[in-house]
Amino acid sequence: MNTVFRAVADPTRRAILDCLANKEESVLKLAACFDMTLPAVSQHLRVLQDAHLVASRRDGRKIFYRLNPEPLSQVAQWIHPYERFWRKRLHALGEHLRRKHGQHHP
Repeated sequence: MNTVFRAVADPTRRAILDCLANKEESVLKLAACFDMTLPAVSQHLRVLQDAHLVASRRDGRKIFYRLNPEPLSQVAQWIHPYERFWRKRLHALGEHLRRKHGQHHP
């Protein structure tokens, strides 16, 4: 699980996952989306592969990457209790603001 968290901690790797969310892409196409060298993008992809967040396939000389979203469920499970916490806090803030401004909850 730590490997997945480390992989998604980097904003570039999250952006790569976003690029792969809808379709498979070649490493060259991914590199064109970022202001970095091909080896740098390849290094990010290697981290994502080590975390099993992306899979690759070779077609001739090209390598294509696709998202494997299953490990992200670990992140979602960990975040879930915090979502409830923030929902409660935001609801309480909304109630406070309504009372402060004399509005009643419908």
